[in-house]
Amino acid sequence: MGDQFARLRLAALNIDGVLLNDTFSPVIHHFVVSRGASYTADTERAIFSQPRAVAARRLAEAVGGSLTADQVLTAYFAERDDYLAQHPVAVDEGVPALLHRLRALGLGLVCYGGLPEHHFETHLGAWADLFDGPGYVCTDAFRPGLHEITTEIFGLKHDQAVFVDDVARVGEEARMLGMPFIGRPSRYEHGFQRESMRQAGVRHIVDGLDAIDGDLLRTVDAEAAAGRVWEA
Repeated sequence: MGDQFARLRLAALNIDGVLLNDTFSPVIHHFVVSRGASYTADTERAIFSQPRAVAARRLAEAVGGSLTADQVLTAYFAERDDYLAQHPVAVDEGVPALLHRLRALGLGLVCYGGLPEHHFETHLGAWADLFDGPGYVCTDAFRPGLHEITTEIFGLKHDQAVFVDDVARVGEEARMLGMPFIGRPSRYEHGFQRESMRQAGVRHIVDGLDAIDGDLLRTVDAEAAAGRVWEA
């Protein structure tokens, strides 16, 4: 696979916020501000793309520490269920074209995220045959999971996999590991991820999945081949 590329062999796609709509930012924002606390870029950084237990502790701290981590999780998922009743999980309209485009370019595909595999099967099961390896990797135990997915699951080197994610912290991890990264930040009006990605030095930020095309991936591949993934 990846015969069209000098280095890239795998595209790893985050599920929530990339392939599916962002149903986390609005709930986390409401959870914080409805309890009288301030929602800031530091709040997002502390909570986003963390293992569930860590995120729960950080949420508890963000709202003043009056709740235990278990109480936070119970309240958070109850509020998330209420939110989803009005704003259901939806597949991005660009997903089928993106998956077929990446396959046609010769890249392997995997999906990852913090929720159990059932989440993937429920919303993306119709395209499961387009993904490789386990298809979906739940990273809750080792978030953000870039090293584990690339080296342990697919046996590749760091610069052979490009990750597409909506969270700047994942981009920061990619930078530390020297990994190709494409940011697809949420458009949520109270979010800080786009600016956080810029501050982290993310070179490739897209507004939609249609922008992840052969031209962009060949650019990313050339940067990886030259050892310049994160260099200006």
